[in-house]
Amino acid sequence: MKICIFWHRRDLRFHDNAGLAAALESGLPVVPLFIYDSDILDYLPDKADARLTYIFDEVERLAAATAAAGGAFLARYGKPVNVLEALLKEFEVAAVHTNEDYEPYATRRDAEVSRLLAQHGVDFLLYKDQVIFAKDEIMTKSGTVPKVFGAYHKTYLARLTDEMLLPYGSAEAFVKANLAAPNAHEAGQRPTLESMGFERKVQYVPTADLPEEDVVRNYHHTRNTPALQNGTARISVQLRFGTLSVRQVMRQAKALNPKLLAEISWRDFFMMLLWHFPGTATEAYDPKMRHVPYRNNEDEFRAWCEGRTGYPLVDAGMRELNATGYLPNRVRMTVAGFLVKHLFIDWRWGEQYFADKLLDYELANNVGNWQWMAGTGAVSAPWFRVYSPESQLAQVDPDMTYVKRWVPEVDTPAYPAPVVDHKFARDRAVEAIRAARIAASL
Repeated sequence: MKICIFWHRRDLRFHDNAGLAAALESGLPVVPLFIYDSDILDYLPDKADARLTYIFDEVERLAAATAAAGGAFLARYGKPVNVLEALLKEFEVAAVHTNEDYEPYATRRDAEVSRLLAQHGVDFLLYKDQVIFAKDEIMTKSGTVPKVFGAYHKTYLARLTDEMLLPYGSAEAFVKANLAAPNAHEAGQRPTLESMGFERKVQYVPTADLPEEDVVRNYHHTRNTPALQNGTARISVQLRFGTLSVRQVMRQAKALNPKLLAEISWRDFFMMLLWHFPGTATEAYDPKMRHVPYRNNEDEFRAWCEGRTGYPLVDAGMRELNATGYLPNRVRMTVAGFLVKHLFIDWRWGEQYFADKLLDYELANNVGNWQWMAGTGAVSAPWFRVYSPESQLAQVDPDMTYVKRWVPEVDTPAYPAPVVDHKFARDRAVEAIRAARIAASL
């Protein structure tokens, strides 16, 4: 019996799922699949990883729902091309459906999978699901890649329609679908964390529900107040792993708060930039910024990582990140700016640290924002702008409620002196970058 496979990746949900809806409409029995990609997992820094634990629990939730609907959810560990090659031997596969992923590794992986499936006469069908506008769907009037977010967002809003945000009926179709039911042995081969060499690590993640309407309505007033537990929408993890769909999030934002809608559209913007410029994952977009003589002092980097810089807002942010895997956006900007300008450390060191710690880590957003702060990106803050951490503290946490939550020893002899003077650090960074840019122009 021929089947089609739906390959879950960044879309750990049955509801409002573009690729799953298409697979269910194929008329063939559907087998959902998740692959624990060894090419990714082998690079995790710790065996107890909260993101992998979250993914594992979501996969098991989907497996239980599939069983309740009369089917079997397959999960495998290994290189995707090897896993799929083995499945082609187990089943008579007519097609593999999946949703697009725009990261450099994902595009290489999908090209390899496409070649494999083509050799076996199996269709490989991809769908837009994690963004509203993808790749080159929004370009400048001259046909170039937009590099100014304001102009991009203006076009985004002009083209955005309510129809684009309508949900796919995948959840409703799933419970009525003709699901393939592999035998018990095949279905029972799902790996455990332990069998993959990992351990459970659970960190708090808000439920996979839309935020309360009052939170969304007040978002523009509260988003820069880190002391508020509900000051932001707190949906970044759900968008990253697709337990919420971007369409349902955007429908709510479009109805209730244009500022939240704009902030979410940055995801599309950064994914578009990374798709066009994949080299920016590891290299400055601006050629004049590729040879900046960063200091890269390891002791100062360690102090930043551990929240011991002597700057209260920076230290509070890093301690929250280390403890929870989360960091409010305004504080992310503050700690990133401090690393690249005050300590004058390569933005890639910070990007990698965030990659190791953030529960919601997403390559395009992380690289885009780090290069923005460093002044190296396709879209970036001016390279000579150096934000004062004291001014940032006065703006976002004037009574130090947030700081005292994470740095209780602040204002006591136990709290360290500032690792560097703000004015000195600002002048040092600006002069060094200016000299590097002049040298690159010669």
